[in-house]
Amino acid sequence: MAVTAKLEMRQGQQLVMTPQLQQAIRLLQLSNIELTAFVESELERNPLLQREEQSDQPQASQDNGEASGDDADEWLDLRKSEQATQALDAEADTVYPDATPHDLGGDHWSSGQLGSAPSNAPSGGDGDANLEAYVSSDLTLKDHLTEQAQMLLKTPGDRMIGHYLIDLVDDAGYIQIETADLAEKLGTDLAHIERVLKTLQTAEPIGVFARSLSECLALQLAERDRLDPLMQAFLDNLDRLAKHDLSGLRRAVGVDADDIADMVNEIRALDPKPGLRFGSVTVQPIVPDVIVRAAADGSWLIELNTDTLPRVLVDRTYYARVAKHTQTDNDKDYLVDCLQTANWLVKSLDQRARTILRVSEEIVRQQDGFFTHGVQHLRPLNLRTVADAISMHESTISRVTSNKYMATPRGIFELKYFFTSAIASVESGDAHSSESVRHRIKALIDAENADGVLSDDKLVERLKSDGIDIARRTVAKYREAMRIPSSVQRRREKRLAEQVARA
Repeated sequence: MAVTAKLEMRQGQQLVMTPQLQQAIRLLQLSNIELTAFVESELERNPLLQREEQSDQPQASQDNGEASGDDADEWLDLRKSEQATQALDAEADTVYPDATPHDLGGDHWSSGQLGSAPSNAPSGGDGDANLEAYVSSDLTLKDHLTEQAQMLLKTPGDRMIGHYLIDLVDDAGYIQIETADLAEKLGTDLAHIERVLKTLQTAEPIGVFARSLSECLALQLAERDRLDPLMQAFLDNLDRLAKHDLSGLRRAVGVDADDIADMVNEIRALDPKPGLRFGSVTVQPIVPDVIVRAAADGSWLIELNTDTLPRVLVDRTYYARVAKHTQTDNDKDYLVDCLQTANWLVKSLDQRARTILRVSEEIVRQQDGFFTHGVQHLRPLNLRTVADAISMHESTISRVTSNKYMATPRGIFELKYFFTSAIASVESGDAHSSESVRHRIKALIDAENADGVLSDDKLVERLKSDGIDIARRTVAKYREAMRIPSSVQRRREKRLAEQVARA
């Protein structure tokens, strides 16, 4: 068989992922914080990109005629919307010693407006001084402990160990490391580490540098001169209290039910997270990408939160001026590449905003019952339903709903929250959303009393009477996902609460 060379023509189709297409896909799934950071980096890298001036009438860039009339130089000016504001009430955690230090890391929210940030810079103009600009920042726990360590620790070696331990303290005031491992790492003996740690545990607030919840409470009780042998035995058996094993706790401590109730009340007066009294690293609040408001006619107004949209334009005036003096091919190629990149970025940002708006509008249309009546009317919804309704691919819907949030009259929700699986109905009616079923289970459990705690089987019966066909294992899975204990543990907890209330 002879081997010869020949020419052939073939026609075929293939998907080519150009860099521009990859960038558009990547922008689609970025959160508003990540998108802002990306645009800032592009503004620094690309000289033809310019940030939009905040004004009522945007000034269009001039064109000298040497640049093409592509529409990508227009301002990215999507529909205006009112700024989303929502006051978040500060919620205090319940002081109850039935969790580990990790579980005690509560969610403390400060009241404020979404999308706004305080400025520490003095105000300019007219010579008026902004007194709020000179207010000192909150003292952090680390700074507070460092100041005390300078006085408590005398030798350089002790201070070195002390500063290392301070760096290990979390926001709640705990350290999560074994002293033996720390001694080996720092090249000293265990007794040295324990001595320094013991000294630091006398610092304010009392309870910091604890390695467990029981140690944190013991430090506070010792400060009050209340750490007697019985109370120490109580702290050594906190796990029994968490399991609501009151009979076992009484036997372990050696006291009666009234004394146990008094001890519980005394423990409740302590602070399981002493470190949270001080400031810490500011947590970035959730800023919604979409705002949903009720209209006067009963419909819903869906708007993009323009505060989260970076606004950039292509500076064609600068491009035309520089292009006149460009001589080398490398300079021309660089300038053309910057122009193409800038044009594509503006188009990609505009397309991203429009896609988010289209998906949000369809979600609101599909979940109108939720916005009107509440979570119990949340419908089963999947990506394909929304994708078919707006003629997009499921992967696009998945990217759009990732790390995007919607501000509604019922709170702020991630877009993925509205996509829930379906639970069949008893009489072949409309399926129920899994989220609404979870809400129903929690409502039934919240209405319990000590003499009427519902088991998982009873919950199944109640749900079936409401027209929800669900298996017992599914109820148990939902209950555990919501961190609701079993019926036996709930009964013990409610009886303990009654005993404490009577005491």
